[in-house]
Amino acid sequence: MADVSTGTGTGADTGSVRVDAWIWSVRLTKTRSTAATACRAGHVKVNGERAKPAQPVRAGDEVRLFHAGRERIVVVRRPVSKRVGAPVAAECLIDKSPPPPSPVEAAAVGIRDRGAGRPTKRERREIETLRGRP
Repeated sequence: MADVSTGTGTGADTGSVRVDAWIWSVRLTKTRSTAATACRAGHVKVNGERAKPAQPVRAGDEVRLFHAGRERIVVVRRPVSKRVGAPVAAECLIDKSPPPPSPVEAAAVGIRDRGAGRPTKRERREIETLRGRP
C-alpha cells in the first residue's frame, strides 16, 4: 500500500525534497512550473536565503513565497514530493502568513487614471510604501 503521508509510494521518508516540488505538493502554487518560475524570479526564500528551484527543504525549514499578490510564510513539517490532497497538505506545513488584505484595501492601491502613463520613480516608491513593501 502506498504511503499517503510522504507521497512517495514507498513508505520511506526522503528527508529532503526540491523546494519547487514541495511548494507545488502542498498546494501553495497551482503548477510546479509556476513554483520553479517563482524560485528563479527570487520570490522564494528558504531560511532567509533566495532559493533556486532545486534547493532541498527539510522539516523545520522556513519557506517564504511571494505569490498572487501576498506573502506566504510557512514552516515545513513534512517534506512531500508528490501532490497530496488539501487535508494532508495542511498537515505538511505550519502557516505563519499574515492574513490576506481585505478586498477594500486591495482595491484602494494601484488604481491609476486612464492615460496617466507609467508611474514616475517617485510615484512607484509611494505605491510600494502603500503596499507595505520595503
